Amino acid sequence: MTAHRITSLDQLASLYPNPVAPASLLKEIDHVDANYAALIAASPFFVLATNGPDGLDCSPRGDQPGFVTVSDAKTLLIPDRRGNNRLDSLKNILFDNRIGMLFLIPGYGETLRVNGTAVLSSDPALCARFDMAGKLPACVMVVSVESVYFQCSRAVVRADLWNPSTQVDKRSLPSAGTILREITARAPAVETFDGEAYDKALPERVRATLY
Repeated sequence: MTAHRITSLDQLASLYPNPVAPASLLKEIDHVDANYAALIAASPFFVLATNGPDGLDCSPRGDQPGFVTVSDAKTLLIPDRRGNNRLDSLKNILFDNRIGMLFLIPGYGETLRVNGTAVLSSDPALCARFDMAGKLPACVMVVSVESVYFQCSRAVVRADLWNPSTQVDKRSLPSAGTILREITARAPAVETFDGEAYDKALPERVRATLY
Protein backbone atom coordinates (compact mmCIF):
# COMPACT_ATOMS: atom_id res chain seq x y z
CA MET A 1 0.00 0.00 0.00
CA THR A 2 2.85 2.40 0.80
CA ALA A 3 4.15 2.19 -2.76
CA HIS A 4 0.86 3.53 -4.08
CA ARG A 5 0.28 6.21 -1.46
CA ILE A 6 -0.75 9.53 -2.97
CA THR A 7 1.37 12.31 -1.50
CA SER A 8 1.23 15.18 -4.00
CA LEU A 9 -1.26 17.25 -5.93
CA ASP A 10 0.33 16.12 -9.19
CA GLN A 11 -0.24 12.45 -8.32
CA LEU A 12 -3.81 13.19 -7.40
CA ALA A 13 -4.45 15.15 -10.60
CA SER A 14 -3.09 12.28 -12.70
CA LEU A 15 -5.83 10.02 -11.36
CA TYR A 16 -8.56 12.49 -12.30
CA PRO A 17 -7.53 13.78 -15.74
CA ASN A 18 -10.93 15.11 -16.81
CA PRO A 19 -11.37 18.85 -16.26
CA VAL A 20 -13.83 20.10 -13.69
CA ALA A 21 -17.23 20.57 -15.29
CA PRO A 22 -18.21 24.27 -15.50
CA ALA A 23 -21.39 23.63 -13.51
CA SER A 24 -19.32 22.29 -10.60
CA LEU A 25 -17.73 25.71 -10.24
CA LEU A 26 -20.69 27.88 -11.17
CA LYS A 27 -22.89 26.39 -8.45
CA GLU A 28 -20.74 27.76 -5.61
CA ILE A 29 -21.65 31.23 -4.34
CA ASP A 30 -20.76 33.17 -1.21
CA HIS A 31 -24.29 33.70 0.07
CA VAL A 32 -27.69 32.04 0.40
CA ASP A 33 -29.82 33.00 -2.59
CA ALA A 34 -33.54 32.26 -3.00
CA ASN A 35 -32.96 28.78 -4.44
CA TYR A 36 -30.53 27.69 -1.76
CA ALA A 37 -32.79 29.21 0.91
CA ALA A 38 -35.62 27.00 -0.36
CA LEU A 39 -33.46 23.91 0.09
CA ILE A 40 -32.49 24.90 3.63
CA ALA A 41 -36.15 25.56 4.48
CA ALA A 42 -37.10 22.08 3.22
CA SER A 43 -34.37 20.24 5.12
CA PRO A 44 -35.10 18.52 8.46
CA PHE A 45 -31.54 17.28 8.90
CA PHE A 46 -27.94 18.34 8.48
CA VAL A 47 -24.52 17.13 9.57
CA LEU A 48 -22.25 19.64 11.32
CA ALA A 49 -18.48 19.37 10.97
CA THR A 50 -16.23 21.15 13.48
CA ASN A 51 -12.60 21.15 14.56
CA GLY A 52 -11.30 21.21 18.12
CA PRO A 53 -8.23 20.58 20.25
CA ASP A 54 -8.94 16.84 20.20
CA GLY A 55 -9.46 16.71 16.43
CA LEU A 56 -12.37 16.76 14.01
CA ASP A 57 -15.98 15.99 14.83
CA CYS A 58 -19.13 15.38 12.80
CA SER A 59 -22.50 15.68 14.51
CA PRO A 60 -26.13 15.23 13.35
CA ARG A 61 -28.66 18.03 13.74
CA GLY A 62 -32.37 17.53 13.07
CA ASP A 63 -35.78 19.05 13.65
CA GLN A 64 -38.86 20.02 11.67
CA PRO A 65 -38.12 21.47 8.20
CA GLY A 66 -37.26 25.13 8.53
CA PHE A 67 -35.53 24.76 11.90
CA VAL A 68 -32.49 26.42 10.33
CA THR A 69 -33.47 30.05 9.76
CA VAL A 70 -32.02 32.11 6.93
CA SER A 71 -31.75 35.45 8.71
CA ASP A 72 -30.23 37.10 5.66
CA ALA A 73 -28.14 36.08 2.66
CA LYS A 74 -25.00 35.78 4.79
CA THR A 75 -26.44 34.56 8.10
CA LEU A 76 -28.04 31.34 9.36
CA LEU A 77 -29.56 30.84 12.81
CA ILE A 78 -29.63 27.35 14.33
CA PRO A 79 -31.14 26.51 17.74
CA ASP A 80 -29.18 24.00 19.77
CA ARG A 81 -31.83 21.48 20.74
CA ARG A 82 -31.46 19.02 23.60
CA GLY A 83 -28.84 16.32 23.27
CA ASN A 84 -26.45 14.30 25.37
CA ASN A 85 -24.66 17.33 26.83
CA ARG A 86 -21.26 16.21 25.57
CA LEU A 87 -21.20 19.58 23.75
CA ASP A 88 -18.51 18.37 21.36
CA SER A 89 -19.51 20.68 18.51
CA LEU A 90 -20.11 23.71 20.71
CA LYS A 91 -16.78 23.36 22.52
CA ASN A 92 -15.04 22.97 19.18
CA ILE A 93 -16.61 26.18 17.88
CA LEU A 94 -15.17 28.06 20.86
CA PHE A 95 -11.75 26.72 19.87
CA ASP A 96 -12.05 27.06 16.08
CA ASN A 97 -15.14 28.75 14.69
CA ARG A 98 -14.87 27.29 11.19
CA ILE A 99 -17.71 24.89 10.35
CA GLY A 100 -19.06 22.80 7.50
CA MET A 101 -22.69 21.77 7.05
CA LEU A 102 -24.27 19.12 4.83
CA PHE A 103 -28.06 19.37 4.44
CA LEU A 104 -30.21 16.43 3.36
CA ILE A 105 -33.83 16.55 2.17
CA PRO A 106 -35.84 13.29 2.17
CA GLY A 107 -36.81 12.38 -1.38
CA TYR A 108 -34.46 14.95 -2.93
CA GLY A 109 -31.28 13.70 -4.59
CA GLU A 110 -29.04 16.72 -4.26
CA THR A 111 -27.51 17.67 -0.92
CA LEU A 112 -26.50 21.18 0.10
CA ARG A 113 -23.11 22.18 1.47
CA VAL A 114 -22.58 25.33 3.51
CA ASN A 115 -19.21 26.45 4.85
CA GLY A 116 -18.50 29.39 7.10
CA THR A 117 -17.85 30.43 10.67
CA ALA A 118 -20.07 30.30 13.75
CA VAL A 119 -20.53 32.00 17.09
CA LEU A 120 -22.75 30.91 19.98
CA SER A 121 -25.34 33.26 21.47
CA SER A 122 -27.50 32.92 24.60
CA ASP A 123 -29.37 36.17 23.86
CA PRO A 124 -32.83 35.64 25.45
CA ALA A 125 -34.60 37.39 22.58
CA LEU A 126 -32.81 35.25 20.03
CA CYS A 127 -33.45 32.01 21.90
CA ALA A 128 -37.12 32.97 22.28
CA ARG A 129 -37.49 32.90 18.50
CA PHE A 130 -36.99 29.14 18.64
CA ASP A 131 -39.51 28.24 21.32
CA MET A 132 -40.80 24.71 20.81
CA ALA A 133 -43.48 23.28 23.09
CA GLY A 134 -42.56 25.90 25.68
CA LYS A 135 -38.89 24.88 25.63
CA LEU A 136 -36.11 27.21 24.55
CA PRO A 137 -32.68 26.22 23.25
CA ALA A 138 -29.80 26.90 25.64
CA CYS A 139 -28.07 28.81 22.87
CA VAL A 140 -28.30 29.60 19.17
CA MET A 141 -25.54 29.09 16.64
CA VAL A 142 -25.14 32.14 14.42
CA VAL A 143 -23.45 31.13 11.17
CA SER A 144 -21.68 33.57 8.88
CA VAL A 145 -21.90 32.04 5.41
CA GLU A 146 -18.79 31.92 3.25
CA SER A 147 -19.73 29.40 0.55
CA VAL A 148 -22.85 27.52 -0.51
CA TYR A 149 -23.29 24.92 -3.22
CA PHE A 150 -25.32 21.83 -3.99
CA GLN A 151 -23.75 18.39 -4.31
CA CYS A 152 -24.95 16.22 -7.18
CA SER A 153 -27.18 13.23 -6.44
CA ARG A 154 -24.71 10.43 -7.29
CA ALA A 155 -23.99 9.46 -3.67
CA VAL A 156 -27.69 9.44 -2.75
CA VAL A 157 -28.58 7.44 -5.88
CA ARG A 158 -25.80 4.90 -5.29
CA ALA A 159 -26.91 4.51 -1.66
CA ASP A 160 -30.58 4.25 -2.72
CA LEU A 161 -31.03 6.40 0.35
CA TRP A 162 -34.67 7.40 0.05
CA ASN A 163 -36.01 4.00 -1.02
CA PRO A 164 -38.27 2.71 1.82
CA SER A 165 -37.66 -0.89 0.76
CA THR A 166 -33.96 -0.59 1.61
CA GLN A 167 -34.55 0.37 5.24
CA VAL A 168 -32.76 -1.93 7.64
CA ASP A 169 -34.66 -3.87 10.29
CA LYS A 170 -33.13 -2.34 13.41
CA ARG A 171 -33.46 -5.69 15.18
CA SER A 172 -30.71 -7.00 12.91
CA LEU A 173 -28.19 -4.55 14.38
CA PRO A 174 -26.80 -4.11 17.91
CA SER A 175 -28.92 -1.76 19.99
CA ALA A 176 -27.57 1.19 21.96
CA GLY A 177 -27.97 -0.81 25.15
CA THR A 178 -26.09 -3.77 23.69
CA ILE A 179 -23.21 -1.54 22.65
CA LEU A 180 -22.99 0.05 26.09
CA ARG A 181 -23.22 -3.30 27.86
CA GLU A 182 -20.43 -4.86 25.81
CA ILE A 183 -18.13 -1.82 26.10
CA THR A 184 -18.47 -1.75 29.89
CA ALA A 185 -18.06 -5.52 30.13
CA ARG A 186 -14.61 -5.13 28.55
CA ALA A 187 -13.60 -2.45 31.08
CA PRO A 188 -12.79 -4.15 34.42
CA ALA A 189 -12.91 -0.91 36.40
CA VAL A 190 -16.42 -0.08 35.17
CA GLU A 191 -19.62 -1.70 36.38
CA THR A 192 -21.34 -3.53 33.53
CA PHE A 193 -24.10 -1.41 32.04
CA ASP A 194 -27.70 -2.65 32.17
CA GLY A 195 -28.26 -2.51 28.43
CA GLU A 196 -31.67 -4.18 28.49
CA ALA A 197 -33.08 -1.56 30.87
CA TYR A 198 -31.51 1.19 28.81
CA ASP A 199 -33.10 -0.03 25.57
CA LYS A 200 -36.48 -0.44 27.25
CA ALA A 201 -36.49 3.13 28.60
CA LEU A 202 -34.89 4.81 25.57
CA PRO A 203 -37.91 5.36 23.26
CA GLU A 204 -39.93 7.16 25.94
CA ARG A 205 -36.89 9.11 27.12
CA VAL A 206 -36.27 10.34 23.57
CA ARG A 207 -39.91 11.37 23.17
CA ALA A 208 -39.93 13.18 26.51
CA THR A 209 -36.68 15.08 25.92
CA LEU A 210 -36.88 16.16 22.30
CA TYR A 211 -36.97 19.84 23.35
